[in-house]
Amino acid sequence: MTVERDSGFRAWNVCIFVLLCSTLNCGISEVGGSHQSIPPSVVKLWASAFGGEMKSISAKYSGSQLLQKKYKEFERAVRVDEIDGLRLVKRLADDMEEMFRKKAQAMERLVEAAEEAHLQHDEDPDLQYEYFNAVLINEVDDLGNNVDLGGDFILQPNDHFNNLSVNLSLSVVQVPTNMYNKDSAIVNGVYWSEALNKVFVDNFEKDPSLIWQYFGSAKGFFRQYPGIKWKPDEHGVIAFDCRNRKWYIQAATSPKDVVILVDVSGSMKGLRLTIARQTVSSILDTLGDDDFFNIIAYNQELHYVEPCLNGTLVQADVANKDHFREHLDKLFAQGIGMLDLALSEAFNLLSEFNETGRGSECSQAIMLVTDGAVDTYDAIFAKYNWPDRKVRIFPYLIGRESAFAENLKWMACANKGYFTQISTLADVQENVMEYLHVLSRPKVIDREHDTVWTEAYVDSTLPQAQKLDDGQGPVLMTTVAMPVFSTKNETRNHGILLGVVGTDVPVSELLKTIPKYKLGIHGYAFAITNNGYILTHPDLRPLYGDGKKRRKPNYSSVDLSEVEWEDKDDALRNAMVNRKTGTFSMEVKKSVDKGRRVLVLHNDYYYTDIKGTPFSLGVALSKGHGMYFFSGNVTVEEGLHDLEHPDVALADEWTYCNTDEHPEHRYLTQIEAIKLYLSGHEPKLQCDKELIQEVLFDAVVTAPLEAYWTSLVLNKSENSDKGVEIAYLGTRTGLSRINLFVVPDLLTNQDFLTAEDKEGVFNADHFPLWYKRAAEQVPGTFVYSLPFNTGTGNKSVVLASTAIQLLDERKSPIAAAVGIQMKLDFFQRKFWTASRQCAALDGKCSISCDDEHINCYLIDNNGFILVAEDYTLTGNFFGEAEGAVMSKLLQMGSFKRVTLYDYQALCWVFSESSGSGHTLLDPYFAFLSAVKWILTELVIFLVEFNLYGWWQSDLTAKAQRMGRSMQVPCDTEYPAFISERTIKENTGNVDCGDCIKSFVIQQIPSSNLFMVVVDSKCDCSMFEPITMDPIEIMYIESLKCERLKMQKDRRRPDTCHPFHPEENSMECGRAHTLTPSFSATLLCILLGLFPR
Repeated sequence: MTVERDSGFRAWNVCIFVLLCSTLNCGISEVGGSHQSIPPSVVKLWASAFGGEMKSISAKYSGSQLLQKKYKEFERAVRVDEIDGLRLVKRLADDMEEMFRKKAQAMERLVEAAEEAHLQHDEDPDLQYEYFNAVLINEVDDLGNNVDLGGDFILQPNDHFNNLSVNLSLSVVQVPTNMYNKDSAIVNGVYWSEALNKVFVDNFEKDPSLIWQYFGSAKGFFRQYPGIKWKPDEHGVIAFDCRNRKWYIQAATSPKDVVILVDVSGSMKGLRLTIARQTVSSILDTLGDDDFFNIIAYNQELHYVEPCLNGTLVQADVANKDHFREHLDKLFAQGIGMLDLALSEAFNLLSEFNETGRGSECSQAIMLVTDGAVDTYDAIFAKYNWPDRKVRIFPYLIGRESAFAENLKWMACANKGYFTQISTLADVQENVMEYLHVLSRPKVIDREHDTVWTEAYVDSTLPQAQKLDDGQGPVLMTTVAMPVFSTKNETRNHGILLGVVGTDVPVSELLKTIPKYKLGIHGYAFAITNNGYILTHPDLRPLYGDGKKRRKPNYSSVDLSEVEWEDKDDALRNAMVNRKTGTFSMEVKKSVDKGRRVLVLHNDYYYTDIKGTPFSLGVALSKGHGMYFFSGNVTVEEGLHDLEHPDVALADEWTYCNTDEHPEHRYLTQIEAIKLYLSGHEPKLQCDKELIQEVLFDAVVTAPLEAYWTSLVLNKSENSDKGVEIAYLGTRTGLSRINLFVVPDLLTNQDFLTAEDKEGVFNADHFPLWYKRAAEQVPGTFVYSLPFNTGTGNKSVVLASTAIQLLDERKSPIAAAVGIQMKLDFFQRKFWTASRQCAALDGKCSISCDDEHINCYLIDNNGFILVAEDYTLTGNFFGEAEGAVMSKLLQMGSFKRVTLYDYQALCWVFSESSGSGHTLLDPYFAFLSAVKWILTELVIFLVEFNLYGWWQSDLTAKAQRMGRSMQVPCDTEYPAFISERTIKENTGNVDCGDCIKSFVIQQIPSSNLFMVVVDSKCDCSMFEPITMDPIEIMYIESLKCERLKMQKDRRRPDTCHPFHPEENSMECGRAHTLTPSFSATLLCILLGLFPR
């Protein structure tokens, strides 16, 4: 009965409301059986008034109509061509191949010189030789004299090397901190490698685009050209060792499948297990993307370190290696060691995995990390490995005991491996790397100087990288490297690797070969490795987003499928990995403006391989205007005249002329270089003739805007309130013009159109954001937005931009884009003024945005608020302020949700402190532990004092780092929103339980904006806000395991050198012997006096 009475009252109230509403001329709209209280006709009037005024202001101050008219005047003088994507990508691949070939030829010259110098050199154990040590150059002692291995070394800033102080005549030699810089082997190597100085200089003269050239010696020293001063870190240490760099390992060895066996029997407790963990971790450091591995711990049973990967090997990429490192910390020692079980499992695993065809199909090895072996297990080797001995055995004896050394060494010698003993943590790295020289023997004996290319990476330990970190951030690069062999006949079957030569190629150099103007507004080029990892792609984000320029852990192994994620079947990726040439098409959702907005495009992809390298190149062109290119023609004289106007700028990162190739051109601006090129007086200057012709054409067509904007500035009656601050334009050739309507100091947003505004300017791989968004709007309309992309998050200005089409046809190329920057308060005042208008004859409006019972918003086509009565909502997503209304708009189709994925995301996690971390920091516990340690293990403690101090401090630092929030790589899903263009207006009601919330949405004419008027009387807080927050994709355990096992298509390197019949396998290792010192002996006697 109560329900019927309430329904009756509600019906009666609605009838009264309708009668009142018709009297007040407020309008009624039927939506889903409910009634509308906000008159759509009034909202439409407001929208029309505001849209008309804003278009008038935007068109007037931007000069868009004048520019459109100027391009129309040249319509008959231009030729429009459809871009042949396949032809374009093949041409780009040829250009890159030529660039890479020059680098490889430079390395060949270094290899020849190094091998000849070594051939002519006779090893002298007593050789004394003063060389320029990279750390000691220009250092003086307390008396002002040059220190030993220092000396005066002239250094001068050089712009080709990022203004670092270098010596272009000489190289320097860096020796790792843990090595003696006057060791006989090092001094001899430095002496004969001095012959490389001349070749370094000659190479740089032949190819001035070369940057750092170097020779990494197998003995550990690193010769670098040009010479540069190295500085230790805050601990006085230089961590760099060239032999554990990827370029060195990749050039020195062939791809390999590796099984690591770790002894976790009871005798491995304590420091031995710690050393074993570090040994395994160091072995992982030596594995690269072309290698495969697994780790098995053993005692009386077998324990796969990652149980999910039982019976298989995984690719040694960064993510997999880090995953295994986490599991190493969970190892504990107990029981007895059954090495026969472990060896049998390892041999079976390698054999079965090799049969699948998924591994390296080249070298195979078993790494044995143990504190002893009671047998030689020759029966197992006879069963699985003899007589071919295709699997090499590398035993690492952990600890000081030598009782089992002979057994382990026998295993190594009988299976073409190498034995080493690791007594302390300090021994780990040097001993682990011994196996690399064994694996390099077949390649050396074959005299195969394979050229290798690394994936994109940053080596932050190098001095040049440290300097760049301070300034412009880490520079991604690839390295081309070649091995250097001993060619002496008497050591031929020893297969002696002398080292590796290399040179770096910044990824930015690749981008310079790409004509961005040919790729269109949304087009881009990208390249991947034989493993499918990105070498360059505009969506690669290698750094943390915290402004500290730190690299993400897995930045160098981002797969193409993680950025082109719409290709669910990996069709594009796999075709490129397999070095095919072809085409592919798909719809893509490109997030822009730091993920806040989305552009839905249809891309055509064209791809081919870059010969002589492991890379493949792709080009993406967006359908529609992105498939066309037009050519104009003007005289050189009029083009140069208009190009030299002070308001003209050219894209910094585009290559109009190659000013890097010859030193005399490096100080030229691009405009100066163009002038010099067109004068015909500089034949050595290489320029893009077609691009220069088109930039001259754009300069002439856009020149009238300078006079037009100047006239607006001079007219004092115009822009009296200084609401419009900047007018700007950009063309398809990277030419831009800027006009200020206020003095620079009064600009509200100082970052716009500067280098700080990375998304707002022409870049090596993208057009400005305002240009891209304008191109996707209906011709003749303006895109209005808040510049989220400024470094300071400034929201006090509004940008308005529009695209200029060359032709009236639908497929016309976009010639340019123009726009203005205006103050946000100026923009908002225009909105509030328009929202007070009404059509009533008496001037009394039935409704106004000033009314308390309604809220008025101005939102853009992605749902962001530009105007609201609550000023703090400016820039926020509309769904956060009005979740109920946004939900209804999505339901009605006025907006649609687009789901995006980020496979390079970072998620915050809280790392809890462990008990061990607390105990390390607890003074009382530390004191008791120290007393116990001294009383029980004092001899070993003193022998390893320095090391233990390092180890303890390292653990303490780790403990201090725990118990705080940190960012870790993760996968996320997040929404973006976009308006439906065909729906210009809509009305709706939201049932909020006790009341009905009504609203009207109306498109602002000639814009991407919408006015939304919402009834504020009805409380809809029962509806959750709609946010754009990303959600981490949580994988269930079984799916995590499948992801670990999953192996995408990859292409193996073209060469493989697993073994050689002439190889001398008797050089298979050494054991350390300890000679106790007098003090250690005395301490042993003293310890005998203390009871346990």
